Amino acid sequence: MSVFFILLSKIAPLYLLIVLGFLVGKFTKLQKEAIAPLLIYVIAPVVVFKGVMRADLVASNLSLPILFFAVGCLISLTFLFLSKFIWQDSTRNIVGFTAGTGNSGYFGLPVALAIFGDAYLPLAVLILLGMILYENSLGFYIVARGNHSRRESFLRLLKLPAIYAFFLAVIFNAVGMKFGMVYENVTYGFQLAYTVLGMMIIGLGIAGFSRAMWDAKFIAVTFLAKFIVWPLVLLLLMAVDNNYFHLYGAELQRIMILMAIVPLAANTVSYATLLKVQPEKAALAVLFSTVFALLYIPLIATLFLG
Repeated sequence: MSVFFILLSKIAPLYLLIVLGFLVGKFTKLQKEAIAPLLIYVIAPVVVFKGVMRADLVASNLSLPILFFAVGCLISLTFLFLSKFIWQDSTRNIVGFTAGTGNSGYFGLPVALAIFGDAYLPLAVLILLGMILYENSLGFYIVARGNHSRRESFLRLLKLPAIYAFFLAVIFNAVGMKFGMVYENVTYGFQLAYTVLGMMIIGLGIAGFSRAMWDAKFIAVTFLAKFIVWPLVLLLLMAVDNNYFHLYGAELQRIMILMAIVPLAANTVSYATLLKVQPEKAALAVLFSTVFALLYIPLIATLFLG
């Protein structure tokens, strides 16, 4: 039970922000469509840049973001293909996107910090970078294809500033560039805004939900991808590593498992809102997965992370 209460204390504010977003959506005229562009085009690039700048990009650790990026792409494309046998509309695009990533930023990092402490936080950040790279490349393109042609989707992808912020920060990090306190103070404010608005937009999405939008299959398939397929793929890769390559130690493998079982990505709602691809379905599934994770992660932590 201790793991449960640790998780609850760390992520309770996130649930409160979802509730606040729901109340704002119900009782004011604020729409999620007003927040999504701000998150994606202004706040997210700053947060991505700072995250990459803080990461320890030594050669031995670079396999982590590459691995999680590759796994995210593989699972995403698999579920995008399988979903065409269930849905004929843009629902399959949201399934494809969210299958490849998770709420590793808002949810995963605080939980990793609570369970493993400060020493392993940089490794969790490197895993997060792999998911960020997926979300801002193939992931965004998949969502855009729900309402746009291949050419239009690719052009929208090229306009996504977070991907440029990612690679610019990699270059700056590699040459050892440092910034002063003004940078730290300003970017810290962006981090807070990213968390607050990122979780509130889930509540705003739920506020616009109607029973006609309910899709039990959508929730079931996204849960299958996030809570079953992701950990199974990671366990398989770890078994291969333990027998042949020996790249990852026991502690790092525990962090990898944790980051694989975080709930659905809150950014799913932002992208779905911006590109007008089933945002209400996305918001409800993200909410359910976030609640489910309160029970699921302590169970997995007891079995694999202890």
